[in-house]
Amino acid sequence: MFDIIGDIHGCYDELLELLSSLGYSLTSGIPIHPGGRQVAFVGDGMDRGPSSIKVMQLLFALQDEGRLIYSPGNHCNKLYRYAKGNNVQQTHGLETTVAELDSLPKEKRSHILDRYERFYEALPLYHQLDSGRLIIAHAGLSEQLIGAPASQTVRTFVLYGDISGKTLQDGRPDRRDWAKSYHGTAWVVYGHTPVREPRFKHHTVNIDTGCVFGGKLTAFRWPERETVSIPSKQPFQPEKFTSYPS
Repeated sequence: MFDIIGDIHGCYDELLELLSSLGYSLTSGIPIHPGGRQVAFVGDGMDRGPSSIKVMQLLFALQDEGRLIYSPGNHCNKLYRYAKGNNVQQTHGLETTVAELDSLPKEKRSHILDRYERFYEALPLYHQLDSGRLIIAHAGLSEQLIGAPASQTVRTFVLYGDISGKTLQDGRPDRRDWAKSYHGTAWVVYGHTPVREPRFKHHTVNIDTGCVFGGKLTAFRWPERETVSIPSKQPFQPEKFTSYPS
């Protein structure tokens, strides 16, 4: 039994509220459910929002206890490259995480970045759970790529979605609606593209309901196939949400 949480983007207060509403206790320092349910994440825990470091520290604690189920997203990858010392642009939300880090004493800043490197390097590209009936992949995964050997094609898909190679006017990559043509039997739970409400399409569900843009933070409960959401505390930015034809 899993509770899979959508893109957090530094919205730590909303994360705690959602975990509480799902019945988790954090008295031990990590979310524990009395019914034995497990929490999981579609990635992009950091960037853009107010408390990326607190979110990361909670994820580190889960990893230390062997309880982390987390599928890394494009923001996770970009922060990893920054932590490694690569020359990456501090834009699209990374600048907020860097500002948090820069406010810390130098030694603590270095410690968190070192810990984040180890955190990221231990993550799989995506998760296959419940005997393969459940897939958690940040930006999704086509049925043809499920179970395929790790490759640049798989990596690009799970981090960025089914990108066409074109760029939209606002600088974002153009993405195909892969869920519309998905016909696999496994359920794919993903995020990455903010939508106003959880989007169910075939055996897929997008649970990035744009918490950092003033929407909601959403969890998908498995095997119930239900969603639970709590409202965001952030300013609402309607232009950040994607709408799909019905």
